[in-house]
Amino acid sequence: MSLNQFTNKIITPLCLFLLGLAISQNLGYTNFQAIGDSNNSTVVAQTSPKSSPQEIIQPGEIRALPGKLDTIPVFNSNSPEWIKTEGILLSTFPPDGKKTTAAHLNFPFQGRFDIFAHHYTHTPKDLQTLYLGVIVHNPGKKSVTVDVLQGASYLMQDAPFVTLAPYIDNNDNKAFSGPGDRAVSDVIRGIRQVDIPAQLLIPPGQSRLLLNHPIPVKNLEKPVNGRSSLLRLRSSGKVYTASLAMFARKNADGGERAPTLAEWQALLNNGNFAGPRDKIPTPPNATSGALIYGRVAGVSQGSQWQAKLVDDANTKVLTIPQPGQGISYALNTLKGGRLGSGQIQTAKMLVRYPDTAYEAHGNYGVEYNLSLPLSNNTKRSQKVAITLETPLKEDKLSQSNLRFRKPSLDFPFFRGTVRLRYVDEQGQNKTRYVHLWHRTGQVLEPLLQVVLPPSTKHMVQVDLIYPPDSTPPQVLTIRTL
Repeated sequence: MSLNQFTNKIITPLCLFLLGLAISQNLGYTNFQAIGDSNNSTVVAQTSPKSSPQEIIQPGEIRALPGKLDTIPVFNSNSPEWIKTEGILLSTFPPDGKKTTAAHLNFPFQGRFDIFAHHYTHTPKDLQTLYLGVIVHNPGKKSVTVDVLQGASYLMQDAPFVTLAPYIDNNDNKAFSGPGDRAVSDVIRGIRQVDIPAQLLIPPGQSRLLLNHPIPVKNLEKPVNGRSSLLRLRSSGKVYTASLAMFARKNADGGERAPTLAEWQALLNNGNFAGPRDKIPTPPNATSGALIYGRVAGVSQGSQWQAKLVDDANTKVLTIPQPGQGISYALNTLKGGRLGSGQIQTAKMLVRYPDTAYEAHGNYGVEYNLSLPLSNNTKRSQKVAITLETPLKEDKLSQSNLRFRKPSLDFPFFRGTVRLRYVDEQGQNKTRYVHLWHRTGQVLEPLLQVVLPPSTKHMVQVDLIYPPDSTPPQVLTIRTL
């Protein structure tokens, strides 16, 4: 991606987004009117003057998401997001024998765990290639095997941030916008890339390289690049893990080469934090001032959230709403963005660096598995629409309902693939992958429409891995048309 393209695709939309947010917060809304027929109670709040955007008030019930995150630990390396100086990104090694003891969090993994690493670089000195290294160490007296169940790692140059249509059928896995979007699309399909080992066999007291991947800039039009990686692993014994950033080493002829395991180990033992450091996050007990979430560097708890969307704990079905009405389940809610649900879904941090995020805001790489046992208990066939959408972000709902707007704010808030599984009208089991690219506040067409005959039930499964570089929160809305 060129610098001009980067500006046009990311910086300019962000400025427009902030401008739009300021406008929406400072202009009063008047002239409320209903649109559509008697079954559609969506309300448009027109701004004055008439040329200003329209605010769309979407009536319906907002519910907290049932279920909870599992307890699988996630090695979560996302700070600093932009790297200029090499060093330690995240280490869960013990601090013993290390020069920078504060950089080592002393957290062992065993059994199932995930590794998430998401970093960028731009304009390094002499356009050197930055490498991302991930070391896994066996501290025990017996050999340990680490199996890579799924895993993907992509460069921004191979998955640029591009503007796409709101919906693209993605069964061929060719639709993506950004390296994080592309990586999680692989993982949800059960893919392990060929350049990621299927297994590490680590002898007692030794380390092995899991990743030793470049982030090159030299041959790009503008020196901006990044890499996003997500791996799911299972270890037969206790291991420690570290992610590090190092510029390419020089050959005798002046050419570049990848760092060796010994060089990575030396950086781990003797190096300092990679830089520059990100903004200091707002403490959880702060009651005033701007809310800075911060970037994550530590071990978060939770790889998957399984939820059955039902009427209540005593039922096994989700009764579809009355025609024209909807039920919205909040997704990936966080402090300052609970959408009136009263729920925070953010993964907690088990260990973290003091200058990084207090929680895993955004839940990048977390898989949501949402079961919808739809039930039509009426005597008429009903058509139900299922939509994943991004309302305007609020903590408590200022209009008692979700707010959208036309035109939407320009900055894209969700770029990722959703998997749909259901039985079609011919009785065939269907699995579809749909890529979504939508802006905040955008009014969208449904992901799926289902016709339920009278007094019938219909199961729909919606799955997604929350894509890095997306912005929470979202909702999954079930609406009877």
